[in-house]
This record gives sequence, C-alpha cells and structure tokens, in this order.
Amino acid sequence: MKTFILPIIVLFLSLNVLAQQPEGRDKIKALKVSFITERLALTANEAEQFWPIYNAYEEATLKLKHEELRDIRREIKNNANNLSEERAVELLEKMTKTENRIHDEEAKLNSKLQKVISAKKIILLKVAEEDFKKKLFEQFKKMKREGKK
Repeated sequence: MKTFILPIIVLFLSLNVLAQQPEGRDKIKALKVSFITERLALTANEAEQFWPIYNAYEEATLKLKHEELRDIRREIKNNANNLSEERAVELLEKMTKTENRIHDEEAKLNSKLQKVISAKKIILLKVAEEDFKKKLFEQFKKMKREGKK
C-alpha cells in the first residue's frame, strides 16, 4: 500500500512545480509512466515491452487529438453560426473519420498489448489512465484556486 501512495504524493507535489516550467510536459509524462507502471505492477520485462507500444500509441493519438481534432473544433467554435451546410457536413465527416482513427489506434494498442501483458492489466491500464487524468485535473484546479487567493 505504501508503494502505491508514494507516487501519488510525488505526483501532487511535483505538479505544483511543473506548471511554471517549459519542460513540464516531460515531467508529467515521467510521472504518468511511474504511475501506470506502479498501478499495473509491471515487471521489468513487461515494462520493457509495454512502454514502446504504449508510447507509439500515445504519439499517434496525441497527433490526431491535438492537431486534427483541435483544428476542426476551433473552426466550429469560431464559425458555428456562419457555417454553410456543405462545410458543416465536411467538418462532421472529418471529425468522425479522425475519431474513428483514434478508435482504431486504441484497438491496435489492445491487440499489441495482449501479447505483452494480461487482459486484466490492460483493463487496469484504462482505469489508471483515467485516474491519472482526474488527479492531474484536480491538481490543476487546486493550483488555479490557490493562485487566485
């Protein structure tokens, strides 16, 4: 139990410092690696095989989410009331295709990971990812509240 609590404490303390540093993303990524490795109880052998697969997935989906979907959503937000029906259809189709590509990447991830770790650990990965996001968001909100005081 202590080994589980320590990374969480480190996560919270570290996030306070990270918000003001340009290399904050790398540090958050390192915390995520530690968090997931701990939560999945990955052996050294599993981790060695797991992380290249997971990192390739993250890179592919990050590009889709932060480049393609962000651009689509920005155009929709900025022009929602002035979009022609034709352009709205194009954007909707483009968004659907991008979301399907993200889903395909997740399916590939699951398939590749089943060769490396158990199905139960893959399920635990999904839970750990959500828990990490929640903790990160909670910490961000806390930092924002403290900054306003």
